[in-house]
Amino acid sequence: MKKIYYLSTCSTCKKIMDSLNLDGFELQDIKSDPITKEQLKEMKELSGSYEALFSRRAKLYQEKGLKNVDLQEKDFEQYILEHYTFLKRPVIISNDEIFIGSSPKTKAALQEKFGK
Repeated sequence: MKKIYYLSTCSTCKKIMDSLNLDGFELQDIKSDPITKEQLKEMKELSGSYEALFSRRAKLYQEKGLKNVDLQEKDFEQYILEHYTFLKRPVIISNDEIFIGSSPKTKAALQEKFGK
């Protein structure tokens, strides 16, 4: 399976995706087509945890005061399913590999594997 979970209004997602050869990838804009519990479970199995998929940069993270809460795996799962901004983006899945977010390390790995 080759799939990208992204946000069409996110300039960082756009930059990353524009720099890659994405032939054969299915695209899913998580704002207009929210991720399902099953899709999130699949991402968790590839990444090892829900926490790895959770974005602490989300405005709602600050607004809800979550930095002062001891979040557990079930909490990360619940928040990601509750609102798309809690998913680190983009999430790129290529068969049994997963690339999460926009860190320099992730971007370098994506360029090495899918660069134009």
